[in-house]
Amino acid sequence: MTPRHAHAMPYGAKPLGDGRVRFRLWAPDVDSAAIECEDGGTSTLRGLDDGWFECVCDVAIGAGYRFRLGNDLAIPDPASRRQRDGDVHGYSVVVDPGSYAWRHDDWVGRPWRETVLYELHVGAFGGYRGVRDALPGLAALGITAIELMPIAEFAGERNWGYDGVLPFAPAAAYGSPDELKAMIDDAHGLGLMVFLDVVYNHFGPEGNYLGAYASPFFDEGIHTPWGAAIGVSTPQVGDYFVHNALYWLEEYRFDGLRFDAVHAIGNPGWLSSLAARVHASIGPDRHVHLVLENEANQAHLLGRGRFDAQWNDDFHNALHVLLTDESEGYYQHYHPPMEKLLRSLREGFAFQGEAMGDKRRGEPSAHLPAVRFVNFLQNHDQVGNRALGDRLTSLVPEETMEAALVLLLLAPFVPMLFMGEEWGSRTPFLFFTDFPDEALRKAVRDGRRKEFEGFAGFSGEDIPDPNARDTFERSVPGPDATVGNARHELVRELIAVRREHLVPHLDDARGEHAQALGEKAFVACWSLGSTRLTLFVNLGDTDVTLERPPSPAAAWLHGSASDIAAVSRGAIPARRALACLES
Repeated sequence: MTPRHAHAMPYGAKPLGDGRVRFRLWAPDVDSAAIECEDGGTSTLRGLDDGWFECVCDVAIGAGYRFRLGNDLAIPDPASRRQRDGDVHGYSVVVDPGSYAWRHDDWVGRPWRETVLYELHVGAFGGYRGVRDALPGLAALGITAIELMPIAEFAGERNWGYDGVLPFAPAAAYGSPDELKAMIDDAHGLGLMVFLDVVYNHFGPEGNYLGAYASPFFDEGIHTPWGAAIGVSTPQVGDYFVHNALYWLEEYRFDGLRFDAVHAIGNPGWLSSLAARVHASIGPDRHVHLVLENEANQAHLLGRGRFDAQWNDDFHNALHVLLTDESEGYYQHYHPPMEKLLRSLREGFAFQGEAMGDKRRGEPSAHLPAVRFVNFLQNHDQVGNRALGDRLTSLVPEETMEAALVLLLLAPFVPMLFMGEEWGSRTPFLFFTDFPDEALRKAVRDGRRKEFEGFAGFSGEDIPDPNARDTFERSVPGPDATVGNARHELVRELIAVRREHLVPHLDDARGEHAQALGEKAFVACWSLGSTRLTLFVNLGDTDVTLERPPSPAAAWLHGSASDIAAVSRGAIPARRALACLES
């Protein structure tokens, strides 16, 4: 039998296999609802308990439909699997979720310790087919998991993805649902996991109709940067997002999810229940991984059977300040950076309950193994939220950048590269949108310029217009002509070293100590079972003295012969990072 996969959802359009489709909608704020089909046919939904409406009618696969609420509001299905022409205001499409025949159905994923992430924007790669074409090269590089920025349907043709309004519908601008499945299928055939960034903390500003008929979706008592918080404590709302997570994992066979800005959800209890329900539904036969972005640094959410890891902004921010001396915005909280960086290397989080600005942040994390933290030098936020989208590669010397990559890829944390980083790309990654509504376009443009008006060296007119097509086109990464091949080879070599020497021991790797050797140099050690991993890192422009050179019996993982000789004599050369194992 040809393997097919579908997630059973309690709402939306469910083909019954006999030419009929069951439609179900939760609309607690209205008294009546009907189905309107593209061909002009209509059917009344009968009211059930607790705000539910349902009907079963004859509708063909591929037909367009929408819900009519009362007499004056026509809406797409909030559980739409596909939107006609990507129109968030238009007709949803009846989809047979089991129509795709999977070629690599025996794929069960990979253990978390093997993860080397590569974050990418699907649009910047030319859609699902473009990502598919890039997969063999990424697998050859040693990447084990690609992570897609959000793909939920959004208004317009271009978007970072964080303005999605139909969480179950893959963006039509990137291709069809089957093209997305084929891309994931190919990845599995190459041994690559595929992760998806999902947004459960807000909806985008255009095309979200939920407030008009299901107001419990929003908690007006809790405000976020995007407006009222999502009311996940309401069972129907919380279940909507649990089903969304399972939908991507079961129907599309994603290997993991990254949950965007969960601190803005403000409900760690619901997050814990989400993780438990996902793990219980998927079962033990597949490796499925859940990762948080969480400014609250809630260490109790991390661990086996919970969330596998958290993006570690503390590591990035402290290292970025060390490398660039920047102090504006949130970087002010990481001055001076060395002790915060060393704490991050030893214990995971730099902030574990201390004050950060006017509030305390974080929980103790020293008890957690290093693999509970995803470290990175760059990502979509840290590059794209800069005024001009400049990458770290354009801010620091190449030798320093290479040393930082050694720290990223040979420390025992889970590393993540941002698209183009493997080639030393200097192409900016800018913030871009494509809202059709002119008033919204102006609000986004003005808001972006206002965001940076207090930063030194920028005026409002310097900020690229997020709505301009050129802003998106400038963000498509390309290799740097001067360092591309050399950078690519370095990354490939470091990942190979990581795979052979570190990965087998990473499940329980923990920090032992980290010591500063000056303003921009340090030594850090971690236990890897019966061995110790040591990194000697000098990100400064002058050599530094090393009080305790490594043992003559040390097994060197990375470093030129001359640099190893210098460290053995008690000096770490400038702009270098070396790694060794000692018994």
